[in-house]
Amino acid sequence: MTKKLPPNPLQTEILKAVSSAKTKVEKVNLLREYRSPALVSLLIWNFDESITSALPEGVVPYEPNDKPIGDGISRLVSNQRMLYNFVTGGNIDLSRTRRESLFIELLESLHKDEAELLCLVKDKNIGKKYRVTKNVVAEAYEDIKWGNRA
Repeated sequence: MTKKLPPNPLQTEILKAVSSAKTKVEKVNLLREYRSPALVSLLIWNFDESITSALPEGVVPYEPNDKPIGDGISRLVSNQRMLYNFVTGGNIDLSRTRRESLFIELLESLHKDEAELLCLVKDKNIGKKYRVTKNVVAEAYEDIKWGNRA
């Protein structure tokens, strides 16, 4: 069986545990156990084809935050409500420049691992680092309705 994660784990710690799980059943169980609105939002953004990023594809020019956890580091779990600003149709009142500035501010406030994760999700590349698939997510979170989000 997989090892227990610390209380209030980073989204990256959850995805690392899911990645290292040996079976689909273990992956599904871990996703269910550590479900949060932030994790669900990230996985939907990454895997739902009807969602497109409102940010330019590619490397984001930001300064990774190297502070240790608990030292003023922000977490994706507490910033999940901001994510709509970064997808097409989410916040149509933001200018492109303001949207990109907000994204960089968010990245620089997050733990460096979660900032990297958010950059992967922005380009729908979560699979480049984590072994998690849409099929596993769909099985773990059967309540997700895929598509028609644009």
